[in-house]
Amino acid sequence: MKQTTYKNYDELPLMLSVPEVAAVLGISRAGTYELVKSEGFPSLKIGSRIVVPKEKFIDWIDCQASR
Repeated sequence: MKQTTYKNYDELPLMLSVPEVAAVLGISRAGTYELVKSEGFPSLKIGSRIVVPKEKFIDWIDCQASR
């Protein structure tokens, strides 16, 4: 799988995969799977795939940073 580095929010795709969320946050895939399954994290399950909407992800980051 290719490793992508994002420089700003505008470069993020509309829906992020678990590996993309892991890359943005700088955490492991295992840690990201725990995060996306936690209450309050904005993830969707589409079939067997877990995706995270970009705008909800950005809002979640902003909310966490203001704590």
